[in-house]
Amino acid sequence: MSIPTHFDPKAVESKWYDYWMKNNYFHSEPDSRTPYTIVIPPPNVTGVLHMGHMLNNTIQDVLIRRARLKGFNACWVPGTDHASIATEAKVVAKLKAEGINKADLSRKEFLKHAWEWTDKYGGVILEQLKKLGASCDWERTKFTMDPDMSASVIRSFVDLYNKGLIYRGYRMVNWDPEAKTTLSDEEVIYEERQGKLYHIKYQIEGTEEYITIATTRPETILGDTAICINPNDERYTHLKGKKAIVPIANRVIPIIFDEYVDMEFGTGALKVTPAHDVNDKDLGERHNLEIIDIFNEDATLNSFGLHYAGKDRFVVRDEIAQELETIGNLEKVETHLNKVGTSERTKAVIEPRLSDQWFLKMEDLVKPAIKAVLETEEVKLYPSRVNNTYRDWIENIRDWNISRQLWWGQQIPAYYYGDGKEDFVVAETPEKALELAKEKTGNGALTAANLTQDVDALDTWFSSWLWPMSVFGGIMNPENEEFKYYYPTNDLVTGPDILFFWVARMIIAGYEYAGDKPFTNVYLTGIVRDKQRRKMSKSLGNSPDPLDLIEKFGADGVRVGLLLSASAGNDILFDEELCAQGKGFTTKVWNAFRLIKGWEVADIEQPEHSKKAIEWYENKLQKTLAEIEDHFEKYRISDALMAIYKLVWDDFCSWFLEMIKPGYQQPIDSATFGKAIELLESNLKLLHPFMPFLTEEIWQHIAVRTEKEALIISEWPEIKSYDEKLLAEFDFAAEVIAGIRTIRKDKNIAFKDAVELKAINAENASTAFDSVISKLGNVSTVSYTTEKVSGALTFRVKSNEYFIPVTGNVNIEDEIAKLQQELDYNRGFLKSVQGKLSNEKFVNSAPEKVVAIERQKEADALSKIAMLEESLAALK
Repeated sequence: MSIPTHFDPKAVESKWYDYWMKNNYFHSEPDSRTPYTIVIPPPNVTGVLHMGHMLNNTIQDVLIRRARLKGFNACWVPGTDHASIATEAKVVAKLKAEGINKADLSRKEFLKHAWEWTDKYGGVILEQLKKLGASCDWERTKFTMDPDMSASVIRSFVDLYNKGLIYRGYRMVNWDPEAKTTLSDEEVIYEERQGKLYHIKYQIEGTEEYITIATTRPETILGDTAICINPNDERYTHLKGKKAIVPIANRVIPIIFDEYVDMEFGTGALKVTPAHDVNDKDLGERHNLEIIDIFNEDATLNSFGLHYAGKDRFVVRDEIAQELETIGNLEKVETHLNKVGTSERTKAVIEPRLSDQWFLKMEDLVKPAIKAVLETEEVKLYPSRVNNTYRDWIENIRDWNISRQLWWGQQIPAYYYGDGKEDFVVAETPEKALELAKEKTGNGALTAANLTQDVDALDTWFSSWLWPMSVFGGIMNPENEEFKYYYPTNDLVTGPDILFFWVARMIIAGYEYAGDKPFTNVYLTGIVRDKQRRKMSKSLGNSPDPLDLIEKFGADGVRVGLLLSASAGNDILFDEELCAQGKGFTTKVWNAFRLIKGWEVADIEQPEHSKKAIEWYENKLQKTLAEIEDHFEKYRISDALMAIYKLVWDDFCSWFLEMIKPGYQQPIDSATFGKAIELLESNLKLLHPFMPFLTEEIWQHIAVRTEKEALIISEWPEIKSYDEKLLAEFDFAAEVIAGIRTIRKDKNIAFKDAVELKAINAENASTAFDSVISKLGNVSTVSYTTEKVSGALTFRVKSNEYFIPVTGNVNIEDEIAKLQQELDYNRGFLKSVQGKLSNEKFVNSAPEKVVAIERQKEADALSKIAMLEESLAALK
């Protein structure tokens, strides 16, 4: 095959991805090999690829491709999440645009629309991941609403209910008035916002006296059922047994006393609204207060809102403040900074609301998950500092609200047979529910028509916490071959923002259902941010389209660009220049390959410098391989890539190829050429997980390969011992070569003109690389002496001094004049520095750091002067 001048990502990417798919390299079946398993963090079914996905899935692909090369049975399970709140909101919006109200539809009718939406838009992101090169086992693609996946969720619910861990409770919950559903504590984001503190006067019944209450929510006074005061507050002892009148509502409410009240906050008096504040609800229960809920499910006011009924809570807030001022009950308004809970999904301000919900008891369930991460380290989090965050959440965990007032999702398998709150049974199927209902009631005449299934759906996370097990059928059939072979999985790569939502809960579920961890290592990526440290998002308009980046820089260039900056757990300051750097690297590797393949090969003797070059690079490769292994073990993926990057760019391209390159229009010996190809192939294996398309293209150009010889299924280089002494000897020789090149450049000595090199070997440095020094410095002879060489240009490497005798190419008089000028400048500079240091006032009063800098300047100047003096002496 002819080798194109330029690497064309567009043509190459589709060609090799189709080839990999056609030959089923991504697919895994249980066999005698050791499995290496990753499950994808399932993106929203209606989602599209963004920069966070790009980073996360590139890292997963690096891990899975490397495992494949290392001989593991690599299995990467892809899939999507039904994302109940997000998807239902999109379907509701679509229906609304078509003039259809969700409330006018039956559940069955709505779900038909939801499935149509999912079938149309679902899975787009998985197709986009293929553009990135993601080598998922696409035959195993799962969706959290697949029949078998839903069956797993329902079985889990029934099992936990039967164990007494799931219960129905009337609790204060987080209500999202936009999505019209409850949320778990983890789905509420608290933001500091500038608001107002309203000081409202309540008249004491039967008197002209008023008591002032400070509140941030004046609209909730319509739900007040008491005023509470600390019994130790002497300002209000005279109000014991009294009542107050709620402004506007004109309801009479009791004044109660409870030590819960903070005497220092506001006026020391608290309005109690049990229906709309969790702490007020506790007070209400202790004091047997009435509960008045003033809100509809969309946070407009209901009939208890009097003449404000039907209006939005924030509109009412302003209008009530105005009415209070008009009637003389608003004392003052102050600015006030407070934390406001918002929905993680819809961004709506959360409303505390009393509601019947389903809860999962967490106190005992979390114990194995605490032990696994924080004690035995069966599960390791990277970076380890995340352990503290994990500890804070899991050791203070509350019962999990698992019901959602949605239709899109797994419907809760509770079936009601009567009007009472406890008149229900829980079962996997309606048929089993009917059997249980007959048993429970003793009424054999009950029929399916007498049962009504709970209308709520389960929290999406209650589905995805089973993901590593359910994708292998581990809930429905825990003894199946695939589950026993692939579970527990090896690595999980995900974002830090779902540590609680998903990671911790999967660990909890793993121990509950399989008695084992779901994965061994959790690699938490950083958040992709722009150069101004802002999180990349569509709303800010600061996030490039990943597919546009791939179009511009190629998939390999984008992968390298992202990973070069992705140190474990740290945020990534993304800049397109990183992708340009990645593209530049692809060009470098491609050109190196073209250079090698462009040489004429002959059956001639192998030069000594080529033998040494091969010996050195083989050792350098092994040292880098050991470094890479260490980086991967510690999940320093960026560092692993950087080690390979330096090996290929610096050591292979800049040094090795220069060492073995034949002279102009000269052939290369076959032994060296064969080794060059062999070492290039080793490089390609190391690069393949990071740059799959480029490496497969070069691999297939090197030789005609069968399907069984593709790079994707070749073997990772074997780790062997390496000679550290040899590598140190080369590093020393490299400094010598750099010294020769510097003199050539400074003195305008053309490279085609050979020079002599003499050395005083005070370091007793090895001469093993003299042939390489000769080749790369165009040195005719390298010899050693014990005396300084006169009439020569000099440089030092450590304590060794090197001399290049001056030939007709250098004008000695001009050179002496230049050196003298430089010497005079440095002597003058030294004098000024020493003048400062001889000034006691400066030395005693200047900061220690400043004085140290001046002393270093003095030492550097003395060293430079000594070198210049020696060079001058050698030329005179």
